[in-house]
Amino acid sequence: MSISTHVLDTSLGRPAAGIAITLASIDGTELATATTDADGRVGTLGPEVLDAGDYTLTFATGDWFAQSGVRGFYPHVSIAFTVSDGSDHYHVPVLLNPYGYSTYRGS
Repeated sequence: MSISTHVLDTSLGRPAAGIAITLASIDGTELATATTDADGRVGTLGPEVLDAGDYTLTFATGDWFAQSGVRGFYPHVSIAFTVSDGSDHYHVPVLLNPYGYSTYRGS
C-alpha cells in the first residue's frame, strides 16, 4: 500500500515545490505529513498499511501561494478518496492555479 502525489502549478507551467500535505482518516485523525519536493512530488505518504475506507489529503495551498506573493482563492485543497484495496498504490495528482484546481486518480 502506498500513496503518492504530484502537484503542478498550471498558471506557471511548473512543479509546485514546497507545499505541505497532510494525510488523515475521514474522522480527521492525522496519519502522515510531507512536503512536495523540487519536482512537486511526494513519492510515499502514510503508513505502510491503510485499511479500506475513506481518507483525505489536504494541501496547504494558501500558505504556498502567499510565500510566492500570489493571492489565491483556496486556503487549502482537501481531496477525499476511498481506499478499497490496501495492497494497491494510490496516486493523487493535483493541477493547481490560484483560482482553481483539478485532481484525478493517477497511476
